[in-house]
Amino acid sequence: MPTKSTAPFVLAEALLSAFDTNDRINHYLLENLPAKAWRAEPPGKKGRDVASMVAHMHNVRVMWLKAVKGKTPEQLDKSSVTPAQAKRALEASRAALREILQASLEGDGRIKGFRPDVAAFFAYLIAHDAHHRGQITMLARQAGHSLPQKAMFGMWEWGVR
Repeated sequence: MPTKSTAPFVLAEALLSAFDTNDRINHYLLENLPAKAWRAEPPGKKGRDVASMVAHMHNVRVMWLKAVKGKTPEQLDKSSVTPAQAKRALEASRAALREILQASLEGDGRIKGFRPDVAAFFAYLIAHDAHHRGQITMLARQAGHSLPQKAMFGMWEWGVR
């Protein structure tokens, strides 16, 4: 019986794939976010609304791209950003960061201005997005515009995103 051949595991490809999946989950969240949640007021009228959080996610990516001299998309204005603009911006910042990440993986594993290395930078970027995804889902619920339960579970389905 012939044996099933499997390609060897390549860590650099797996890290880039995880970064791309993380961004697809950001988009999945935005696609499933009730429209009324976008500008819903935070509890006690303190803190960021969803639009501001998404703008912040992108703008932090832009900050890092500036620091490493990568292709730098425009920052988002938190007070006027639309969901469509946010989706386009997140895609642009993902693509630009992916180039930096890939170059670092193919090079010395360093990211200018970030220690200790590219693996930690991957973790930082994904953790930052995940933190704000949690805030977004909580704010939507507190404002009475919860995401559908299917979408809440769907954000954890990395194998299909």
